[in-house]
Amino acid sequence: MAADTEIDTEIDDFEEHRSVLMGVAYRMLGRVADAEDVVQDAWLRWSRADRAEVREPRAYLVRVTTRLAIDRLRQAQARRESYVGPWLPEPLVTDFGPTVPDTAEQAVLADSVSLAVLVVLESLSPLERAVFVLREAFGLTYAEIAGTLERGEAAVRQLAVRARKHVDERRPRFDVDPVQQRDLTERFLTAASEGDLDGLMAMLAPDARLVGDSGGKAKAPLRVIETADKVGRFVQGAVRQGGAEGFELRIVEFNGALGVLVTGNGKPDAVIQLGLREGRIQEIYIVRNPDKLGSLE
Repeated sequence: MAADTEIDTEIDDFEEHRSVLMGVAYRMLGRVADAEDVVQDAWLRWSRADRAEVREPRAYLVRVTTRLAIDRLRQAQARRESYVGPWLPEPLVTDFGPTVPDTAEQAVLADSVSLAVLVVLESLSPLERAVFVLREAFGLTYAEIAGTLERGEAAVRQLAVRARKHVDERRPRFDVDPVQQRDLTERFLTAASEGDLDGLMAMLAPDARLVGDSGGKAKAPLRVIETADKVGRFVQGAVRQGGAEGFELRIVEFNGALGVLVTGNGKPDAVIQLGLREGRIQEIYIVRNPDKLGSLE
């Protein structure tokens, strides 16, 4: 019975912190499946750990998860050099709701998991990314991060400054008003489905961009499309070619912002999300790589 009780305690302690561990791993890797694998590996380490040596379960688990994620990220970065076309994170359904009642905290969490930020994080080194995620998304102190990464506190501060400067310089600034977001998303879908080029052009910023991620496994542009005219004509042409019959569209919150889940024959076909600035569409993200849609089924 004592052994059973000990196992139950191990499971309870781990499950209490699972969402935090998943949050760390996903922000580090940008892939749901990879993050789940890392959390599973963290559980194996936890189940074998000498409990007498663990003073703070959360700190221990975050440390193990972060190190596992760094190792996996280094392997993934090598693979992404041969990735076909633009790379986008795997869409993550997010609805913080009553679990994060504080509006300011919701904004921080949503921002740290946004597609735009995760794309920028891809250009950081694994250590810079770890410091940024632990500091900006989870509020760990520099001393705690230093212990997690087994680095000096001064070195961690330097990594944090470098990562923050890099992200601030490269991240797009989008409006986050959910009412405006829903309104423009619905209008965009209507104009696109009707092939209304003038309607699309009226919503697009002059320097609008469209980024499609197919991994070479579905139809999507292999280069970023830029300018309102080219983006609008691409969307119009894609709808004419693909047609809308048999597809269902549903507005869902992905990565802290509203987006569209496109399903065909009951299976996810694409995720579309708009980045808005000053009331116009600045960026369109389209994920069609089937490997990144499986978790949405």
